[in-house]
Amino acid sequence: MSQVFQTESLRSASSLELSQALAQQLSITPNDWHRLKGDRQAQAKQQLATALVFLLKNQPDEALAHINQAAGWLDRSVSPLPCPGHGTKAKNSP
Repeated sequence: MSQVFQTESLRSASSLELSQALAQQLSITPNDWHRLKGDRQAQAKQQLATALVFLLKNQPDEALAHINQAAGWLDRSVSPLPCPGHGTKAKNSP
């Protein structure tokens, strides 16, 4: 894809479309979850990109929740949750 075509494509996209593309690019996929679960920068970027999408959709309360979550990752008040597939197993009694 040529630089001119890329620039024209970006100019024709709406702010919402661009923010959705950014959110998709920064999302942590299930395959990357273990590797990035404790990466505070990656987690914050994902939350802020999602917040921008909600803000552009005129959903400020949802945007604010994601902004606060991003701030929590950056100020270390948020910790990664355990993997859903690795929860505690119930002990079988004999």
